[in-house]
Amino acid sequence: MRWFVDAVGGAPDQLQIMYGIRGERRLTEVELDWLAGYEGSRPVRIGNAAYDQFQLDVYGEFAATLYDGFRFLGSIPPRGHEAMKTLATTVSRIWTKKDKGIWEVRGPDRCFTSSKVSAWVAISVWCRAIEEFGLDEDPKPWLALKQEIHDEICSQGYDPVRNTFTQYYGSKGLDGSLLLIPLAGFLPPTDPRVIGTVEAIERELMPEGLVLRYRTDETNDGLRGVEGTFLPCSFWLAGTYHLIGRKDDAKRLFEKLVGLCNDLGLLAEEYLPSEKRQVGNFPQAFSHLALVQCAYILNDVEPPPLPARKAKQPG
Repeated sequence: MRWFVDAVGGAPDQLQIMYGIRGERRLTEVELDWLAGYEGSRPVRIGNAAYDQFQLDVYGEFAATLYDGFRFLGSIPPRGHEAMKTLATTVSRIWTKKDKGIWEVRGPDRCFTSSKVSAWVAISVWCRAIEEFGLDEDPKPWLALKQEIHDEICSQGYDPVRNTFTQYYGSKGLDGSLLLIPLAGFLPPTDPRVIGTVEAIERELMPEGLVLRYRTDETNDGLRGVEGTFLPCSFWLAGTYHLIGRKDDAKRLFEKLVGLCNDLGLLAEEYLPSEKRQVGNFPQAFSHLALVQCAYILNDVEPPPLPARKAKQPG
């Protein structure tokens, strides 16, 4: 908790979506073109250029982490109060900006729907902290901002013709991160727009029974080759199935995903059904965190905080 508070308190505008293992802020990316990579999986890179990207979702993740940590402790110290307010104030200034999104895309900045939902989360947990901890703050402007963000997402990130939320404002494409809409509490799981989004993802992002992050012909992620189904997104779908009442589907998908673990019980970030193998970063903590969260949901127990994700790293 102290690290999170210190990270926010220093310069919230400079929060990064990743740091080095020793806390390094500069992760300069270099391509090692003389290396073939595992099974020819060029390009081989060290570092990660995404460290310098603007990703709006990191603010919601930091805010949710702080809030859940203080709930666990049962109190919020003055520096924690200051850190949460600083985050909310920062989000109030930047939430309208375009960003690179949760998947660290290398194409144009967009108003990614899941990023805006994360901004809403940051303001939402601040409003809850004011109420639950009895903070000496006026909640009215924050509640108004929370509603403003909510209204914009529902009007610009939603396609009423197809009855689905979209990857970014004005897009026709879908994104597995849209499954965070019910999981984050942005809309009730049984809301028709949530149901419609789940059905659209089933039609367009589930070629072999598991969920893709997106269609690579619609999203520039800076990588070549075949995109595998993304295991965290598939766990998010299983959890959403349960919340909307499709409990048999939820159990079936969860058991299928757990069955993909290797002999040590480990998961990568992706699974390639055509080759019946795991691919991508391995082992991937993001997949295991999604598994744990999904297990809580399927057992009708309040899940732990939404996992701080780490998207696919190049190389």
